[in-house]
Amino acid sequence: MKKIKIVSPAKSIESSKIEFAKGYLRSKGFEVEVGEFASGEHHYFSGTDAERLSDMQQALDDESLDVILCSRGGYGSVRIIDQMDFTKFLKNPKLVIGYSDITVFHNRMNLMGQLSVHATCPLNFEENTEQALSSLLNVLNEKQNNYQIPAYSLNKPGLAEAEIVGGNLSILYSLIGTNDDLETKGKILFIEDIGEAIYSIDRMMWALKKSGKLSALAGLVVGGMTNLKDSEIPYGKSADEVIFEAVQEYNFPLAFHFPAGHINDNRAIVFGKKASLNVSEKGAIFIQ
Repeated sequence: MKKIKIVSPAKSIESSKIEFAKGYLRSKGFEVEVGEFASGEHHYFSGTDAERLSDMQQALDDESLDVILCSRGGYGSVRIIDQMDFTKFLKNPKLVIGYSDITVFHNRMNLMGQLSVHATCPLNFEENTEQALSSLLNVLNEKQNNYQIPAYSLNKPGLAEAEIVGGNLSILYSLIGTNDDLETKGKILFIEDIGEAIYSIDRMMWALKKSGKLSALAGLVVGGMTNLKDSEIPYGKSADEVIFEAVQEYNFPLAFHFPAGHINDNRAIVFGKKASLNVSEKGAIFIQ
């Protein structure tokens, strides 16, 4: 029986959300523990930096764990990541699961050569689609996921078989030039975001481009771009058009509307693992 520990390294969360997730996962045959400060509250966060760090460190060090499931994103992971000791973790690795702000951990895991999972969190379990939850269970049970994405006018056809990396675009952007900057050469990049202005999406794509993160990709997958805002003077392009423009000169496949991100149908992607992306006029197929 695989053992999961739920922790909250960022924003605070209602304890009922964690209890629901704990019950759901136990019903699926997993042993589930909850971190001491997972339901805590310290202003915006689930605990002080020291408390959140303590929960994460204990989970990283626990040899009996198979999975560290982050309860939600929000903000706060970057405040504690550099104080973590990964010595015991690297001797006994486990999957770190989450999305949004948890992209900070995804980047660190990838830099250390470890797999991590971009997937839904306990915050969303009650609203998630059956496909989102089943895709997470497939990863936990080491089964394959096969996603079929409808055709879209801005998709670029092509085939890529490569390691996939990425996460929340704003977080990836914020880590450029830091010790958790992501290496994208020869990889499929996944991006998603929420609540940003369209001009901000453009700025972030240009930053990725200027820092060399787009030119040598094997492929680009765009997930949910939800609740985006236009400026008072309209920007004149959609977010999809902004992203397409940033990579139109390159020859790798591009797929929009991938079912992952700040959406109820937030399906699992294993970062650091090879994936197959096939984009054609009929749509896109993603297998991992």
